[in-house]
Amino acid sequence: MEKLILVNSCMRAESCTRRLMERARMLLAERYDIEEIDVNAVALTPVTPEIQSERSAGKVAEHIVSMARRIAAADRIVVAAPFWDMSFPSVLKVFIENMSLYNVTFADNGKSCVGLCRCERMLYVTTRGMDIKTGSALEQGSTYLQALSALWGCGEVITVAAHNLDYCTPEEKEARLAEAEQKLAELCQVF
Repeated sequence: MEKLILVNSCMRAESCTRRLMERARMLLAERYDIEEIDVNAVALTPVTPEIQSERSAGKVAEHIVSMARRIAAADRIVVAAPFWDMSFPSVLKVFIENMSLYNVTFADNGKSCVGLCRCERMLYVTTRGMDIKTGSALEQGSTYLQALSALWGCGEVITVAAHNLDYCTPEEKEARLAEAEQKLAELCQVF
């Protein structure tokens, strides 16, 4: 069975993003061995100048190297994160910084970055309270993950989002979430 890493950056227990993440997990569990990494529980620290100096000297905590290696070995990656300050929660950015390890998730060829991850496709699951669509200049989460995929060599990034959830009736909100769940159901058949 192929390996899937589920990066959970949900901020609330009852979040709409968590609902979509759980739907994706259920759909993908039939085909993948899923390992969840809850970035809130892992609680990594930002890469400070001191940490960067240690990393440059080859000193990286073993639990960070281990997680980065598991990410590099995954066949698929799913990132679940709510819309937060025009992209996603900072805890996810800190996690990504820590996982971007030279000679683990990426390297270089003397001219440019070379991704070392096995992943061929990445899925970004998100919800937005405002009426901001994927690809808007106001939404930087999906473009950030596309850049990350280029660095790590993760292939295509697919975004499934429900948006404008805070400014609608409960019935409209439910319909928008159901539409996103349907997109996930279709996508997960070929992901």
